[in-house]
Amino acid sequence: MRVGSLLSIAASVFLSSVLFASSSGAGVAEGKKAFQVKKCAACHQIEGPAREKTIQDQLARKGPELWYAGSKFKPEFLKNWLANPKPIRPLEYNSLTKKNAGDHVRLAASEAADMAGYLMSLKSADVKEGAVQPKDNPKGRAIFIKKQACYGCHEVTVRGNTAGGLSGPTLTGASARLNPDWIYAYLVNPRVFKPVKDMPNYAGILNDQEMKDLAAYIGSLN
Repeated sequence: MRVGSLLSIAASVFLSSVLFASSSGAGVAEGKKAFQVKKCAACHQIEGPAREKTIQDQLARKGPELWYAGSKFKPEFLKNWLANPKPIRPLEYNSLTKKNAGDHVRLAASEAADMAGYLMSLKSADVKEGAVQPKDNPKGRAIFIKKQACYGCHEVTVRGNTAGGLSGPTLTGASARLNPDWIYAYLVNPRVFKPVKDMPNYAGILNDQEMKDLAAYIGSLN
């Protein structure tokens, strides 16, 4: 291949990378601006960690914490959900009786992409990348179904049938929504992410490998 051709290819690759980085940065900036304009922080915490907050801080918001959204969610899910929001929790946040009305604001596609880019930039240092890979493993399934009966609080869909409790967020579609590394980090130390947790503290109940098996199983649920 000629030197001129190589230089042309190199210049094209460099220009593409610059444009990609620029557009990504602009998306995050625009998403943050939209987050502020729409006053999303009135419903969602965007500062952490939760260990520095109280039950009053949690009850003051009608939506879940988002300061670790980039560690918890998958980007494609966030973009699609913001453009077409559907309840993840059968019941309202911080309620055990009131049905979720599903009235979250809907964003235009371009704005949803920018907002998702901003939310994905919000990370928690307590979530280590690559700790867990999603897998429908027998040990994780046994813990979920038998040992801890997680379906008592969380909906799941098995063989086309949906069943389970309503007090926690649904786990149907968890494989498309949740980062299994975050699931594992939450099981290990939920106090980092929520000032007051509804789930049991599994430290001393499940060992580290069991937590990884459970996180991998949840991360595989469709």
